[in-house]
Amino acid sequence: MKLIKLDAIDSTNDFLKGLSNTQELENYTVVTAENQTKGKGQMGAVWNSEKSKNLIMSVFVKDLLVSVDEIYQLNVATALAVIQVLKTFDIQNLSIKWPNDIMSANFKLAGILIENSFKSDGSIVTIIGIGLNVNQTNFDNLPKASSMAVVANSNFDKDQLVVLIIERLKVNFELLTSNSQILWDSYMELLFKKEVPMPFSIHNGKPFMGIIKGVSTNGKLILLLENDKIVEYGLKEIQMLY
Repeated sequence: MKLIKLDAIDSTNDFLKGLSNTQELENYTVVTAENQTKGKGQMGAVWNSEKSKNLIMSVFVKDLLVSVDEIYQLNVATALAVIQVLKTFDIQNLSIKWPNDIMSANFKLAGILIENSFKSDGSIVTIIGIGLNVNQTNFDNLPKASSMAVVANSNFDKDQLVVLIIERLKVNFELLTSNSQILWDSYMELLFKKEVPMPFSIHNGKPFMGIIKGVSTNGKLILLLENDKIVEYGLKEIQMLY
C-alpha cells in the first residue's frame, strides 16, 4: 500500500479524490492526516477530531465493483473491517449503528464515509474515509462520543491501526466476490439496538417506536412498526433517538 501522510488538510477524502483525478493511483493508496479542518460525515455532517489524537484516513479503491447494485456491500465490508481490528485490541461492546457508525456500548468510536465516482468507461472508483477516535479522552462537547483510549484505558499506535485496517479491508473485499453472505450475516448480527424497541423520528414528523429487523441489500433500514407493518427508510430519512 502507498501511504501519504499529511499534517493538516481540509478533508482527506477530498484530497484523495483530487489526486485520483490528476494521476493514476495504486489500489489501496492511503492518505492520513494529523488534523482535518473540514472533516465530513454522512450527508454533509461534520466530523470533528482533536489534532494528532485520532486516526483520520482515506483509502483509494478501484476495480472492485462491477455494478451500482453492489455499492452498499462496501459499507458492510468496511464497517466489519474496523470492528474486526478493534476486537484485536479487546475493545468491548462493539456494534454498528446504521449505516456506518462504530459503537462501543452507547458511544460512537468511529464514522465511515464512502464516496463513489462513476467513470465514463463504466468503472467505479471508491474513496473510503474512516475517522476513528483513538487517543482522545476529552469529549466535553460530544456526549455520545468515546475513543479506544477511554474504553480500554490505554494509548494506541495509529500507524499500526492503519496497516491492520487495510489488511482487513483487503480480506473482506475478497470475500465480497467469493462469499459476501458471510459479511452480510456478521453485519446483521452486529447492528446496534437490533430487535430492541426504540424511538425514531422522521424529518418534520412525530417520534414513533420501531424495532430494527435488518438492512436491505440497497442499504435501507428495515423497521417493524407498532402496527406490525414492515417499512424501509433511506439514509437521513430517519433518526434513532437514543
